Amino acid sequence: MFCENVFTTVPPDAEIHIYNIMFNPRKVLNLLIIITSVVLLSGGCSKDDNSYNNTSFTLIKKDVFGISGTVTFTETSNNSTIIDVTLNGAPSGTHPVNLYNSTTIEDSIVYKSLNSIDGSGKSSTIVDIPYGKLISYDGCIKILKSDSEPTVILAQGDIGGNVITSTYKTYNLITIPAYGVTGTAKFEKRANGTTLVTIALVDFIVGPADYFATINLGSIETVDELTIRKTLNNINGTTGKSYTNIKFLDSKIPITYDKWLVYLGYINIYQTAILPANVISHGNIGSN
Repeated sequence: MFCENVFTTVPPDAEIHIYNIMFNPRKVLNLLIIITSVVLLSGGCSKDDNSYNNTSFTLIKKDVFGISGTVTFTETSNNSTIIDVTLNGAPSGTHPVNLYNSTTIEDSIVYKSLNSIDGSGKSSTIVDIPYGKLISYDGCIKILKSDSEPTVILAQGDIGGNVITSTYKTYNLITIPAYGVTGTAKFEKRANGTTLVTIALVDFIVGPADYFATINLGSIETVDELTIRKTLNNINGTTGKSYTNIKFLDSKIPITYDKWLVYLGYINIYQTAILPANVISHGNIGSN
């Protein structure tokens, strides 16, 4: 790093005269003291390492209970980024770490393989990706149990544009007579403006079969025929929950979280196939 001229910070009353310097040792000593003080106060010519930007994201457990962690992106001076991963409560062994190109709930493609978690529960990797690109990237981090068990995910977390914000709206799902199934539909806003929709059913019949859900045009009071605008991911028959990341309608038209807030629509929950006769719970959303 090239140093700026530190002599420009010498007080104006410390006049320097070549003649006096040459023949007055006391003035020479005073000048050296002034220059040394300026250099020390300015911190010399090196940049403070702590001045680089860094951003951390949370990792939560997926398939193994009690595991959590963090991933931290730290800016460097050469347009690369240090990715540090710390895992708490991990089992012994080496655990692969990958950066993916989508949210944690979607099928993902590995964007970058990182160094594995070692016995210390930590991993550090320098990647040739600018810090600014990484902290806004629509991706996620997943930590796998091992190379031999890549489908078992110890912990995961969304990063960049996929991070869930504190903005959300919850709608009630009411029962169709004779079924008794109620629940909620929670719409959460991601940092990039897209939406995570979480369906949580109550008093449903637990079983291996999935339930189905759609977002339709209209309202539960006025619509007789189904006008499906978005098919949601299947609801797990054991947990009664489903998670769907929404960027587009089924017609490929993009839609943001803010547009869902004013959408004239409703949600249907189906016991078996997606047919009007199979609706067991429903609820209005948006402007309804």
